[in-house]
Amino acid sequence: MRYPISDEVNRPQDEPYNAGQGLLERAFARENLKQAWKRVKANKGAAGVDGLNIDQTAEHLLTQWVVIREQLMSGVYRPSPVRRVVIPKPDGGQRELGIPTVTDRLIQQALLQVLQPLLDPTFSEHSYGFRPGRSAQDAVLAAQRQVSSGRKVVVDVDLEKFFDRVDHDILMGRLRKRITDRAVIRLIRAYLDAGTLINGVVEKSRCGAPQGGPLSPLLANVLLDEVDRELERRGHCFVRYADDANVYVRSHKAGERVMALLKRLYDKLHLSVNASKSAVASAFGRKFLGYELWSARGEVKRAASYKAQKQFKQRIRWYTRRSCGRSLQQIADELRPYILGWKAYFGLSQTPAVWRELDEWMRHRLRAIQLKQWGRGTTTYRELRALGANIQVAQKVAGNTCRWWRNSRLDLNRVLNIAWFDRLGLVRLS
Repeated sequence: MRYPISDEVNRPQDEPYNAGQGLLERAFARENLKQAWKRVKANKGAAGVDGLNIDQTAEHLLTQWVVIREQLMSGVYRPSPVRRVVIPKPDGGQRELGIPTVTDRLIQQALLQVLQPLLDPTFSEHSYGFRPGRSAQDAVLAAQRQVSSGRKVVVDVDLEKFFDRVDHDILMGRLRKRITDRAVIRLIRAYLDAGTLINGVVEKSRCGAPQGGPLSPLLANVLLDEVDRELERRGHCFVRYADDANVYVRSHKAGERVMALLKRLYDKLHLSVNASKSAVASAFGRKFLGYELWSARGEVKRAASYKAQKQFKQRIRWYTRRSCGRSLQQIADELRPYILGWKAYFGLSQTPAVWRELDEWMRHRLRAIQLKQWGRGTTTYRELRALGANIQVAQKVAGNTCRWWRNSRLDLNRVLNIAWFDRLGLVRLS
């Protein structure tokens, strides 16, 4: 049985999408559930309000899934409220997450796997966030193409507490235009209405799609696609990643007009533009998804933003805090996953000199740690000689009374050199 969905561009505006009937049967079919469980298990994550972790939930579902499935199919299932968790943001602020129970994450993931193939093809080609086959790097490349074409002014829009302010009624209205299966609509509404457990009390709201649920990113794209389509209709060039949108224009005056338009469009969705983080500005040096664009000899290039580099150093300092009594080998092993992940994400950077500087900074820091672990005097002398340092170098470093950071430069670079760090397994950026 096919579940066709028409292209938004080709359908009349008053004609709803037909995402098919019987979607719940497809969502909770055995094979789809197996794939959903693999995804939930791979994502790990904390327990919800029921206190059950992934392994405990697996045991629970062995005996209770038949009952839960029957409730889902009959429309009487009631999701648990989410558990509020506050995590620090890299910029020093805080982000509130709503953690569903593992059972509800499984149900949402199973539903997502059925809905996403139907809805995703209807979204704008300028939208990149939380979509299969698209990534933040793709969005950065698209932004670079827009600026390279001469659109060097950006309308950078950040929505204020977007996921907390998603209007349930507006969102459900947009969903009904795309999905005709009423059982799915009712279940999604039940998740939106489940509320948040705060200090033992369930608080309910007419707004919010908790970050932490598998369905939330898809629902966000459904809501924001309306703005994307209006920008396309007006011929604007833009890139959107989740609630972070950049529109590229050729003049500051044009940018101000676009900013006013966006504020009106978002206001219709009961969303607010964050004035402190939004601006009409030069596209060069403006941060987008951790990257900045810069110009060299008339060519637009990509770079990890200064803020991203600063956060990288802060994280390395945390991993290499000197009071933990670990060997340098242990530190290098712990650093490896983080450096590899950072390198993979910022691999589009076209600033080799910056990467070399970061490499040198990491090695300098690790040399200082190693020197401090050895101490001054005989131990340092003996270790350096064992590594092949000549007598003069070993004596000079071992007898130096400078601070560890300064003493870890100069002659020590020749002994604890790049090849030595390679043998240690320290990942290079450059």
